[in-house]
Amino acid sequence: MQSISIDCFKAYDVRGRIPDELNEDVAYRIGNATAKYLDAKSIVLCRDIRHSSDELSAAVARGLMDAGCDVLDIGIGGTEMVYFGTSVLGADGCIMVTASHNPADYNGLKMVRSESRPISGDTGLEDIRKIAESDERHIGEARGEQRNVDVTDDYINKLLSFVDTAALTPLRIVVNAGNGAAGPTLDLLEKRLPFEFIKVHHEPDGDFPNGIPNPMIIENRASTIDAIREKGADLGIAWDGDFDRCFFFDENGRFIEGYYIVGLLAQSILAARDGEAVIFDPRLVWNTIEVVEANGGRAVQSKSGHSFIKEVMRAEDAIYGGEMSAHHYFRDFYYSDSGMIPWLLVTQLLCESKKSLSSHVDACMRDFPTSGEINREVPDAAAAIRHISDHYEGGAESVDRMDGVGMSFGDWRFNLRASNTEPVIRLNVESRGDEQLMADKRDELLALLDELG
Repeated sequence: MQSISIDCFKAYDVRGRIPDELNEDVAYRIGNATAKYLDAKSIVLCRDIRHSSDELSAAVARGLMDAGCDVLDIGIGGTEMVYFGTSVLGADGCIMVTASHNPADYNGLKMVRSESRPISGDTGLEDIRKIAESDERHIGEARGEQRNVDVTDDYINKLLSFVDTAALTPLRIVVNAGNGAAGPTLDLLEKRLPFEFIKVHHEPDGDFPNGIPNPMIIENRASTIDAIREKGADLGIAWDGDFDRCFFFDENGRFIEGYYIVGLLAQSILAARDGEAVIFDPRLVWNTIEVVEANGGRAVQSKSGHSFIKEVMRAEDAIYGGEMSAHHYFRDFYYSDSGMIPWLLVTQLLCESKKSLSSHVDACMRDFPTSGEINREVPDAAAAIRHISDHYEGGAESVDRMDGVGMSFGDWRFNLRASNTEPVIRLNVESRGDEQLMADKRDELLALLDELG
């Protein structure tokens, strides 16, 4: 093999356009390199529903087997299924073939090591890249074998172990899989729950005829909102392509920012387990800290990103961790994120309380109004952060540089950070009970960023 340059390695995984950035040759190399780096005897393999996922998965498998590694193929599914499979099958790691919410002509690879521990830029991903780019192919003493392993029933049982199914009562729920991989899992859960699912864009379709499965795009929310209002649903839930994130809509069709769901889940989980640690990211913090401390928990901040959250989760033995980006992590799910467990917990809360979703979040939304995450392309992210820091630092009550820059000013605060996955900076602003103040400061910050072009 000739040495090559592979440009689709990102901060947490591999993402690239098909076929110029990511193709069968690159996938083979990465599979082969992962087996070498982990000295793996077995790797769990899974793929999403994109048209290119079958051929990329097959190439990864060849690379793994050539290195002497057995492939435990669990088929088509979501990213959380490989976290589950890696742990329950005792594998040395996993590779998930997915590009999540990227456009249809993209694909990617997510890797973890044993016990579902993440592999990211500072925990092995760059080492795998160097091996994959080299001219060396790694051949095991005996070629590995590939076998199909069905973990579906055990996975569904694991999800349902997070709720008391006897406490669940009938709810009407709009579920929008975005034509991604979530539909089949929802079908299996539906058989064991007393809920009526109103299914929107349910069938897996790699052409994504109804748009990329990314509920963060405002235009993509309309189909969920319309179905809630038309059918009189109790709530709505939407997922991204590999369903590692889920997004909530209340009974009125209002989109609920992930920030408030973090607080809601923390409150629910701590109700039975006070004294536990809850991990949160630095983008929006006041509501989470208040809820966790009011419910007897310990609020622990972590840098944004799944690899950082998971590391702190393990260090603190935290029961739960949440990011405003709709990633939710659970100690009893191998300290990993799941897009299915959160909505199961929320529905149990609604059933037991006999209250609507809006009634659970209205007070928090009023007490801590936010801008929502605003993305801006800038010529130089580091220069933009310095520009904002220089402007505000003199008047700040506190400054936090854990992730970008966060500054607090008594009644309002902001966080500005560079994305780890896209060429943008991300701004979040919140206030203490003053919607107009939040909006004014949001506009002020955006005007300063616009000065940079």
